[in-house]
Amino acid sequence: MARQWNVADGFDLDAFLALPLVAHVATSGPRVSPVWFLWEQRCFWWLTGDWSRMPAILATDPKVAFVVDTCELATGRVLQVTARGEATLVAFDRDRARRKLARYLGQDERSWDRRRFVEGTFENPAARFVRLRPDGLTARDLSYHVG
Repeated sequence: MARQWNVADGFDLDAFLALPLVAHVATSGPRVSPVWFLWEQRCFWWLTGDWSRMPAILATDPKVAFVVDTCELATGRVLQVTARGEATLVAFDRDRARRKLARYLGQDERSWDRRRFVEGTFENPAARFVRLRPDGLTARDLSYHVG
């Protein structure tokens, strides 16, 4: 299937997706899950493992929808990226996990919650990444003027 991407003129997709925002992933069920993510190699990456039903859901139906958005009422800035495609479970990558967690938790790994992010992720043999290489992606600036 040919990838269909529609990025609005002037929308800096890479800069927007570099922000530490929360995405929402919709899977069959229906089920919607908030996730921390990385945007690398034109793919979305997020962690999963035995703490989530996502691996079992994706094994049955890998189709997902993915949304990252902002809505700043004080400024009228509203940005939105939506993507769709088939998600793939891939092996845990320690370097990618560090990059992802550092963007949300800061560079000092000593300050990270050990139980959740070290033992629960790096030391968990069930930890995996989910990769979404979007078949379709739309990036829109829906901002408005605040009077």
